[in-house]
Amino acid sequence: MISLPRLYAILDAGCFPNTQALFAAAEELAGGGCTLLQYRNKSGNARVMLKQARELKKRLGLWSGGRPRPPVSSESVPRTRASGAPQFVRLIMNDRSDLCLAADFDGVHVGQEDLSPESVRKIIGPDRWLGVSTHNPEQIREADQTSADYLAIGPVFPTSSKERPDPVVGLDGVRRARALTHKPLVAIGGITRANVRSVIEAGADSVAMISDLLRDPRKSAEEFFRVLR
Repeated sequence: MISLPRLYAILDAGCFPNTQALFAAAEELAGGGCTLLQYRNKSGNARVMLKQARELKKRLGLWSGGRPRPPVSSESVPRTRASGAPQFVRLIMNDRSDLCLAADFDGVHVGQEDLSPESVRKIIGPDRWLGVSTHNPEQIREADQTSADYLAIGPVFPTSSKERPDPVVGLDGVRRARALTHKPLVAIGGITRANVRSVIEAGADSVAMISDLLRDPRKSAEEFFRVLR
C-alpha cells in the first residue's frame, strides 16, 4: 500500500494566466515541501499537454537520465536540495494515461467518466500510482474493488475550481468514505488552511488543494504544513 503525503497539490492550467506562471507555481510548491503534484489541463490538446508535462519535469529536475523513481513512502522523501525542496517530487497526470507514459509521469488520476481503473492499469502497468475520484458511497465501494492505489472523495466543501461540481459531501462524506475503504483516502473540494485540520480528523490521509495554494504557493505550502504540525 502506498503512503500519501498530507498535501496533494493540483496544478490546474486553467487557473494560471500563462504557462510560465504554472511552471513557477510548481517550483514554488516543491520549494515549500510539496512532494505530490497533479497536472490538470481540461482545455488543452494532447500536444500542448505533453509539452507542458515534459517542461514541468524539466523545471523540477525529475528523473532525467534514467535516475531511479522515489521510494514508495512519500513521507520518507529526503530533503537534500539547497533550497530545502524535496529531492523527489511525484507527478500525477489527470485523466490521460497515454500522456502519463509519454511524459514519464508517476501516475494517473481518473474520474468517473474516464477510462475504468482496470483499463488504465493495463496501460500504465503495476508500478505507477493510480487514483480514482469518487463522490458517493456506491462509487467508493466500486473503486475499492479495483487496483486503484488511492481514492479521492469530494467535493468536501463548495468549490469554484470546477465548472460543474458534484454535490458537496461534507465532513460526514469523508467519514463515510473512510469507513468503506482501507485504501489511502484523498479529500478534495473547497479545502483551505482554515479547514484542513477538520478534514484530516474526519479520516482523510491527504488533502488535494487548488485555490488556496495559488497566492504565494511556497508560503502557502509551508503554512499548510505548520497547521498540521
